[in-house]
Amino acid sequence: MPLSFFDTNVLIYAARPELEPRDEYKRPIAIDLLESENFVISAQVLAEFYHNTVKKGDSRLSHDEALEWIETLAARPCSAIDTNMVTAGAAYADRYRISYWDGAMLAAANAMGAETFYTEDLNDGQKYGSVTAINPFRNLPN
Repeated sequence: MPLSFFDTNVLIYAARPELEPRDEYKRPIAIDLLESENFVISAQVLAEFYHNTVKKGDSRLSHDEALEWIETLAARPCSAIDTNMVTAGAAYADRYRISYWDGAMLAAANAMGAETFYTEDLNDGQKYGSVTAINPFRNLPN
């Protein structure tokens, strides 16, 4: 089965107990992807997930809830953050004119052999190296 990689926001949609009304339709899609996809993860995504679910927004996870999610997610193959990954992320950011953070996720996805990167932040259908960005929430009524 091909490997996938998730942008942090997809994981947040699955984990948060409540979402903004405009985003509520994304929860079942995110949960279905997590349950059905063979995916890899990166330490960066885990760090962003913790920060954004515990420190930001109205519907926060507790520290323990966030760590439970992280432990579950980290059971998957996980790309570490090292100087090579930082340099590769910067190269993707420069090449595709995207944020460093998106570039670092793409670098991790490519290094881990993922074919699909589920995100709503990049161009749907565009290839970034050997990874194709897919917006799983596109063309859906909200």
